[in-house]
Amino acid sequence: MARNQIDHNFRLIKPGMSFKEFIKKSWVLPDEYYGNRYSCMVHGIGLCDEWPQIRYPTDGGEEGGTFEKNMTITLESYIGKVGGKEGVKLEQQYLFGENGLELMSHHPLEDI
Repeated sequence: MARNQIDHNFRLIKPGMSFKEFIKKSWVLPDEYYGNRYSCMVHGIGLCDEWPQIRYPTDGGEEGGTFEKNMTITLESYIGKVGGKEGVKLEQQYLFGENGLELMSHHPLEDI
């Protein structure tokens, strides 16, 4: 399910798309996992969760920007039930290149 979230959001993002539009169209996290969600769906690459930090619809946050060429971002997912003992957190790093998002991280998620 974590991979489905990342894959859906990857296919959704296009250069020039507003953060607000992305939030509205992003993958919907099922209710039983929502309480344990990661702090954001997308963030910039740096020492921490850098700008743009795009949160889930109920959490507010950055809505005023747009995805642009040469940005580096990560797509994040944490799937774990509230009160559960297990969960999966995945993150993929991307560069906005000439033809849209280009994967920078190359660890195969199938091996996780």
